[in-house]
Amino acid sequence: MRTPAGKECRYYYQDYFRGNDRQECRLIDRNPRGKRWKPSLCNTCPVPEILRNNACPNLALEATVDESFFGLKQAVKVYAVCTEKMCEVDKPSVGCGHCHAKV
Repeated sequence: MRTPAGKECRYYYQDYFRGNDRQECRLIDRNPRGKRWKPSLCNTCPVPEILRNNACPNLALEATVDESFFGLKQAVKVYAVCTEKMCEVDKPSVGCGHCHAKV
């Protein structure tokens, strides 16, 4: 679905049908430890870029809202894991390097 920033993201959901007014990020809402999501976070969110660059089915993402500069600036922080090799992925846009043969 298209985010408020105009990017395609499978974790973003909106419902305006029959008077509903609902927007949510299902990736951030899945994390109970994180802060609340708001639509302005979609402008700088790295998740649509990661999903566009890396279509590996073994990539598992977790996202939180990270506050910096005394809580004035918020950004989305992404944590990625390869579910096949069970290792942390440092660059989610590229992948873990183990799942796909390098050409």
